[in-house]
Amino acid sequence: MENDFRQKQQKSYTLMRMSYDLTMAILILGMALVMLFGDKFGVPVIAGFVLRVDPLMRYLFGGLCVVYGSFRLYRAFKRDY
Repeated sequence: MENDFRQKQQKSYTLMRMSYDLTMAILILGMALVMLFGDKFGVPVIAGFVLRVDPLMRYLFGGLCVVYGSFRLYRAFKRDY
């Protein structure tokens, strides 16, 4: 009886962490797309914000977002919690 509760609790925790990691990976990779290709989107609000930032810092931050977003995506599919 106690073991069933623990297994259900562990399964619930794993599902919550997987969905959290997946959501964060999508958001972080989306931010990477905005930083790397924001000037090509043509949306004035995004392009105005992105173009005001120094290109070196923009590409550096976009690269870091790609790396960290990929790690979060890997961790979401690995499910080793």
